[in-house]
Amino acid sequence: MERSKYPRSFHFPFSPGATSDDKMLSSVEHFVGREIVVSEKLDGENTTIYPGGYTHARSLDSRSHPSRDWMRAEAARIGRDIPEGIKVTGENCFAVHSISYSALPAYFMVFGMVEHTPVRVEGSKPARRLSGRDGMVEAETVLDWDTTVAYAEMLGLHMVPVLYRGPWDEAAVKACYTGTSRCGGIQEGYVARLAGSFPVSEFGMSLAKYVRENHVLEGDDHWMHRAVVRNGLAG
Repeated sequence: MERSKYPRSFHFPFSPGATSDDKMLSSVEHFVGREIVVSEKLDGENTTIYPGGYTHARSLDSRSHPSRDWMRAEAARIGRDIPEGIKVTGENCFAVHSISYSALPAYFMVFGMVEHTPVRVEGSKPARRLSGRDGMVEAETVLDWDTTVAYAEMLGLHMVPVLYRGPWDEAAVKACYTGTSRCGGIQEGYVARLAGSFPVSEFGMSLAKYVRENHVLEGDDHWMHRAVVRNGLAG
């Protein structure tokens, strides 16, 4: 399976935490009439795990850090059970970043899974060509929510908290931000995605986020440069 970075998500037009470097949707019309799932956006590190246990943060060449060392051990534990062609994406919440959690179900919280399927493409230039396999590409599909939950249960992993599921309703979506996390602490924001599957190539039109204002405080040392403080687990 080809290794790839998790795509950057767009901010909703009404997300107060967007900065000048962030991508922002100009409209939400493409969500109207679609079933969506809104989940809590956790303040951790975006992490991907592959079959066999290889893992990386958003950057493919993630440097060493105690929270990543913990993640590598966790990935090695579950990696042998991840089905071939499936990669698991989630939030590594081992270390406190800007928000301190007191009741996480687990340090690694799943928010999605991507299926890589080899397909033959004729007469076109593919976006991701498989090395050593002429005319073959990997089609990348974000799995539907229910399949993702089923795989997570099979692997003994926890999903991020769901705040709303149903047809697109802007008022209901906006109400998902309460300021209080389901995991004990401040709520960073939420992510809304289509409940069904969608190609990674359509990621920007299938998922978007709302982030609280001033979610990164100026003048604070970056979490990777501070002494590691673990978040709290429930129970």
